[in-house]
Amino acid sequence: MAWRSCSVLLRLTGEDALRSSVRGGSRWPHSFQQRCGFRKAARKPESKKVEEELGPAHTELSEAGAHRRSPAPHLDQQAPPSSPRAFGRLLRPLVFTVGFTGCSFGSAAIWQYESLKSRVQSYFDELRADWLEKVRPQKRGDVRKEINQWWHSLSEGQKTVTGIIAANAVVFCCWRIPSLQRVMLKYFTANPASRTLCSPMLLSTFSHFSFFHMAANMYVLWSFSTSAVSMLGREQFMAVYLSAGVVSTFFSYVCKTATGRFGPSLGASGAIMTVLAAVCTKMPEAKLAIVFFPMFTFSAANALKAIVALDTAGLLLGWRFFDHAAHLGGALFGIWYILFGHEWIWKNREPFVKLWHDLRTGGGRGGGGGGGGDRGGSF
Repeated sequence: MAWRSCSVLLRLTGEDALRSSVRGGSRWPHSFQQRCGFRKAARKPESKKVEEELGPAHTELSEAGAHRRSPAPHLDQQAPPSSPRAFGRLLRPLVFTVGFTGCSFGSAAIWQYESLKSRVQSYFDELRADWLEKVRPQKRGDVRKEINQWWHSLSEGQKTVTGIIAANAVVFCCWRIPSLQRVMLKYFTANPASRTLCSPMLLSTFSHFSFFHMAANMYVLWSFSTSAVSMLGREQFMAVYLSAGVVSTFFSYVCKTATGRFGPSLGASGAIMTVLAAVCTKMPEAKLAIVFFPMFTFSAANALKAIVALDTAGLLLGWRFFDHAAHLGGALFGIWYILFGHEWIWKNREPFVKLWHDLRTGGGRGGGGGGGGDRGGSF
């Protein structure tokens, strides 16, 4: 199958790292502020409260000079050296990552069980709906009918990611509300120097400040959704996607703490890198092409190698335009899940589903409770 929807392959995975440092009073270059849509605001005497929300690392700003933060998200350039205490702060994010990943796959297993259990009822409901559609007089120009036709024309993968795209759009709009800036910075940007460490690991996956950043990420997610969902099933896909966002952010936390390059990051690129890496690992001979240059094609395996090499170089050389650590963590998680994770996690869900079935039916022996087979779970 020719893949011609992988637009901006090397730029698509950009989880624009809103980098900052905690020493010195330097700000972002004016050209970068314009690119990201940040506005330069007048200094206000409320910087102390903003510094308090962004974490203990920013308390050193008072020693570095009179650096006051504006409501718009601007950041600095250097960070304090890492220490054992700084790594100790990653214990809670590690526990959150493991716990959230387990809950994601457990919820996906229950979701698949309930979906299979209601399939028969849905089948009869569809028959009834088709019969009523034939009996009722047809309406022309009905907006609802047009929407239904468009929805049914989508693949299962496209239907699955529609909710993800809608959530990203809502969060993007929230960034445009001035009164929500502090809340967005605190909960929708991931920064290991912040006091709020766990919830931003998930919420920042749905957060984009730049429209181009969001559009590029969502286009790639939409492009790969059909293959990814047909390969994994919608339940397993959602578990992998949500877990990937948290895992990639934790990998970013570790690398930032090790290198001392603290700063907020946001975007769905880490999770999307997992989806891209999973598809490329499972289908290495698939042909990909950049949308603007469809005449140049390359294999999925070569594309994955190039992206991993680029992000590894960016991480080692300290490039700061993207959060290369999150990209690399997402790619490694996608490769690991296809090679090992599916066998170790998803195919061993039967005891958990059986426990859920027993709890749901009061310990009865009803048939069909053992997970409903491997729908969407087998390759």
